[in-house]
Amino acid sequence: MEILVRKPTEKEAAEMKSNLVWTCEVSEFDWYYDKEEICLIIEGEVTIKYGSKSVSFAEGDYVVFPKGLLCVWNVKSRVRWFWLLPH
Repeated sequence: MEILVRKPTEKEAAEMKSNLVWTCEVSEFDWYYDKEEICLIIEGEVTIKYGSKSVSFAEGDYVVFPKGLLCVWNVKSRVRWFWLLPH
């Protein structure tokens, strides 16, 4: 199980900008993904730990969280992103 982090295509970026915006202040918390989720980071920096792995992402990154992921979020600076639950 992997978290995908990359730069979005122009089409993906345009599509994401019509979705919900989620905001989180500096914090650390456990999270479980019962569905695949996609986000486009607007601002901030986050490191996520899962199993023996970790991944970091920041402004401009397109992130795909797989269904079934159990992880720990470490929000290093206030983060905002466009958020989408695929159908």
